[in-house]
Amino acid sequence: MAAWAGWGAGPAGAGAAGGPSRWFLVAALVASGVVAVVLLADGRWVEGALAGAASVYFGLRASGVLGGRGGGS
Repeated sequence: MAAWAGWGAGPAGAGAAGGPSRWFLVAALVASGVVAVVLLADGRWVEGALAGAASVYFGLRASGVLGGRGGGS
């Protein structure tokens, strides 16, 4: 268990470096939006809805509504 100490939680965890940049979040937003459109056009409603939900999530993160830093650069 000691090998995992500090990984994933707390001040020394995976988010200690500050999290994803706003550019990464915008790229993820665009990519998940494109995937959602393609899946919905193909008639795969569940998968398209899931990709659409991911797009909404990344949009909220990029705009600073979700997350602690306000979507910093």
